[in-house]
Order: sequence, then C-alpha cells, then structure tokens
Amino acid sequence: MNAPTAFPDQQKPVPPYKHTPLFPLGPDTTPYKKITAEGVRVEKVLGKDMLVVSREALRALSEAAFGEINHYLRPGHLQQLRNILDDKEASANDKFVALDFLKNANIAAGGILPMCQDTGTAIIMGKKGCNVLSDGEDEAALSEGARDAYLRRNLRYSQVAPLSMYEEKNTANNMPAQCEIYAEGDDTYKFMFMAKGGGSANKSFLFQATPSVLTKDRLLAYLKEKVLTLGTAACPPYHLAIVIGGTSAELCMKTVKLASARYLDALPTHGSADGNAFRDLEMEQEIQKMTQSLGVGAQFGGKYFCHDVRVIRMPRHGASLPIGLGVSCSADRQVLGKITKDGVYLEELERNPAQYLPAVEQALGGDVVQIDLNRPMKDILATLSQQPIKTRLSLTGTMIVARDSAHAKLRERLEKGEPLPDYFKNHPIYYAGPAKTPEGYASGAFGPTTAGRMDSFVDQFQAAGGSMVMLAKGNRAPVVRESCKKHGGFYLGSIGGAAANLAEHCIKKVEVVEYPELGMEAIWRIEVEDFPAFIIIDDKGNDFFKELNLG
Repeated sequence: MNAPTAFPDQQKPVPPYKHTPLFPLGPDTTPYKKITAEGVRVEKVLGKDMLVVSREALRALSEAAFGEINHYLRPGHLQQLRNILDDKEASANDKFVALDFLKNANIAAGGILPMCQDTGTAIIMGKKGCNVLSDGEDEAALSEGARDAYLRRNLRYSQVAPLSMYEEKNTANNMPAQCEIYAEGDDTYKFMFMAKGGGSANKSFLFQATPSVLTKDRLLAYLKEKVLTLGTAACPPYHLAIVIGGTSAELCMKTVKLASARYLDALPTHGSADGNAFRDLEMEQEIQKMTQSLGVGAQFGGKYFCHDVRVIRMPRHGASLPIGLGVSCSADRQVLGKITKDGVYLEELERNPAQYLPAVEQALGGDVVQIDLNRPMKDILATLSQQPIKTRLSLTGTMIVARDSAHAKLRERLEKGEPLPDYFKNHPIYYAGPAKTPEGYASGAFGPTTAGRMDSFVDQFQAAGGSMVMLAKGNRAPVVRESCKKHGGFYLGSIGGAAANLAEHCIKKVEVVEYPELGMEAIWRIEVEDFPAFIIIDDKGNDFFKELNLG
C-alpha cells in the first residue's frame, strides 16, 4: 500500500514562522482607579516572579464592576449626549431624548436606581498573563462577584433557566454569567465587564454574504439595507459596530460585541499581508453620514440614530464573507479592569454627569398634549384620534404593565373561551418589567421594553377588547398597524433608556395585579404622572416608523 505517512518529511525546508496577532491592539490609555491592594502578592516560582491573585480579589473586582456599570457611564458617552443638545442640526425630538438621557444618568449616579430596568446579562472576558497564578476557579469567583452585585443592589434578575424545552424558571440571582478567560500577556490579569440588556443583544445580526459584495458601492448599499433592520427598539442613539469578514461566523459576531464597546479602538487603521484585523476609518465616517441621513434619529425622527460607528475589517476564508452588525445602546454598560502587582483596578467612570446638563433647560420636543388615563377607554381613544402621529403626549393616570409571559397567560384564557380581564380592557398596556424597588421609593427603574415581542398578540387581544392603547419602545410589524386600523387602537412610543428618570419623576405607585410568580414579568398596576410618550401608530393606519422604512 502507498498510504500517506502521518508524519511528513521534517527535513523539507519551510520559512521561519512569524506570528501576527489577529487583534494587534495599541497601548491601553484607560484611566483606572484602585479598588484594593488586598488579595494580590508576588512570589518566586522556579526563579520567576509570579503574580498570585486570590479568589476574593477576583470576586471583589467583579462585584464592583457590575455595581458601577449599572449606575455610571463613560465621560465620552455623556459628552456625545451633550453634543446633541448643542447641535443646531439636531431635531427637537433628538434633543428631547438626549436631555432625558442626561437627566437619567444624573439620577442613576445617585447609586440607588440603575440607569435601565433591564440590568442585563453579566458578561465577563478575562485575559490572564502567563505569570499570573490563581486557584483555578476564576470563572466561579468572577460569577460570584457578579451575582453579589445583583443581589445587593436594586438590579433586576433577567435570566431564566430551562427546566424542559418549554418550561422555564427565573434563577432569581441573574445567574448564570457568561465568562470567558483567555491566556494572553505576562504579569497582568486584564478584564472587560459588560451588562448586556436583551434589547441591544437582540439587535445582533449575522449575514452570510458573498465575496461579490466587496466593492465600495455594493458594500455601502448592502450595509444601508441591513442598518435599517436595527430599528429603534434597542434605545438609540447607538454605538454601531460593523464587522466585515472573520475566520468564522462566531468570531465575526464576537468582534461585533467588542467593537460596540470600543474595546478594539486601538487596532491599526490598515491591513497587511499577515492578516491582522483593522479599523476602516473612512468607511466609519461614510456610514455615520448615512445613518444621519436616514431620518430615524434618536428614536422619534432626526439626525442622531448613532453616536458613532466602528467598522472592523477581518481576514476570511476565500469562499465566505460573514458580515456582523450590533449595537451598544443608551445603557452603554461596560468597564475595563485589571489586576497587577500593585493592586486591583477598575476603569474610572463619570461620577458627576450633572456637569453635562445645560445650565438652563431648553424647551424641547414641541407642543405637548395632556392625556388623562383615568377617563373611560372610549374617551381616551377619542382624544388620541384627534392627534396626528408624532404628537408628543404627557400621560397621567393608571396603566397596566404586562409583557411576554403575562401575554402568554392571557392568550391561554382566550383560547379556553374565557374573556380578557376588565383591567386589560379599561387601561393602556405598558410593556415593561421593573427592577427591584429601593426602600423608600414608589418604584424601581421601570423603562419600556421592546414592543415587537408582543406583536403576535395584538390582533387577538384587540378583537377581544384589550390592548387598545399600547405603550413601549421601538418599531412594530405591519400586523400591528393593520390591527389598530381595524379595531381603532393606538401604539404609543416611550423613551427607551431612561428608566431611572421615569421611576424618579413619573411613576407614583406600583402594585401586583396578577401572576406574582412571574417575578418582574407579573402583571402590575402603576399610577403615573406626566409620563412622556409619542403617537407612533394611530387608528387610521398611519405609522411613523413606516415612513422611515422601519415598519
């Protein structure tokens, strides 16, 4: 037999191997603050200085990180919000949303109410140097720290565990965390901590394109079409990340997430024959201009669909062209950390966001129509019917809060031949799920959730007399527009990403109505005052987002 040998000729000459990192990042210029010096020491091992990191140091760093990122933002993000207020080309609605975000940041910085009610999945990435020693349970220690932050603070438990294919149960501690640890570097343990909300995570898209797209005009046209699929449900203005290429689909999407957190900003700005990833600054500017021209704006029309854009070009298999899109939303929650021989450090976030507020609050957002929610539903509908889409509203009175699981419970009633409860017919329905209520407060952080997840329920519920006025964030499917026209209903858009501000100033009372076993997904009754909203879909079939090609 002439079967090939498993060991090729080792004498055959090959050139010396030159390793090029796929992500050759420049120096770290992050401003850090020292958390503690405890739990860190240096010991000689086989004649080499080794950094020994205790389990408690890892736990403490993780707890501090997830506490910080639910209350504080990076200075650069806050400055971008202020820039909207100072931009003469920004729409009134752009400015209204930006000002609300700055107010929200100022409230969240008090350390009690988190900036968003969806306090996210805990995501941890570590890069452990070869001269760093630990007890080997790093993932457990880091996860414990994240859990402790969620248990000790007014944060929401959003993780559900599958008991079977169709039955789930909330884990009641926001675990499990997503923890990934890599071997990289020498005497430093580096980290990125991220709290990723469901709204922005759901706006992560992988497209398997073909190499024929790789000309400038074709690629830009392709990306414009895909960027529109992002919609507004994840609380823009966005930090938009686009990755072209990748050695695998999963690495393409991992790179999207890191780029959206500006973790890859120090990449080189040009490629090489060695195959390193790089930032394309020219395309970043072109796509930024394109997003400004779409008219979507900061949720309700205007210029600021995106704060900024990152475009990463990566090597690829010759037969493949993965293209990834993703965003970091208005709850721009990530922070870097590191452990060195000198101690445990965390990135310095902005503790005084009030400095970004204007000295005198401008009159933003145009005329406001007051809506009394304690009037009969037919009167509320008649008042709304007199206003055009895009009208800014101020809502005062009673609302019912229900989202995915509660909607499924109510649908089961209809399918059994039972009617919807009166509370679902007599009041507007707010799609939301609150964070924990701090002691002495009427409500925890309580912003709107993504409306699109409830689209399939609308026609059935409105036909049964419920969901006649719905309140949430983001664009909706055509079926909702058609149902509102048929049944005389309305969809109102609220500002996504300002949950602390709503809790502090607008929500006066919260009580469970039904299904308390669902936790944050129970049905609630809330009393609100001057709750901001816009008419997005009316009873005539008009849809604000359809005009922007998002409907």
